[in-house]
Amino acid sequence: MSEPSVETPLRRVLVADDEPHIGRIIQLKLEQGPYQVTLVADGREALDVLTSHEPIDVVLLDIMMPYVSGLEVLAEARAMEHRRETPVIILTAKGQDADRHQALELGATDFFTKPFSPKKLLARVDELFGGPATPPSEG
Repeated sequence: MSEPSVETPLRRVLVADDEPHIGRIIQLKLEQGPYQVTLVADGREALDVLTSHEPIDVVLLDIMMPYVSGLEVLAEARAMEHRRETPVIILTAKGQDADRHQALELGATDFFTKPFSPKKLLARVDELFGGPATPPSEG
């Protein structure tokens, strides 16, 4: 007889990045854990998902995206009653202090500069939920 397994509910992650290969790498890494990923390619699509009442547990946002920037999406999300407390991690090739400062001022939970380690990103997402952090290693 097998023991009854306790199924871990999937956490829902919105990934908004206009570089398809980066979005796909993030999706593949997160889906190795207890995460279900919704992948969008621009700020307008990200806002569409965020304005819906679809459950989203964490948002990963690129700053430089078509139509609406990640910082604009972050500001809009923080103005939404149902998204005000949702953790948002900013992902960007723009590693300038001004961008980091603005993102944190707008309510970002964390800030990763590209290129970043997908394992470290997964560890940070795990940490947000008090889950088991991925052991630190490069990759």
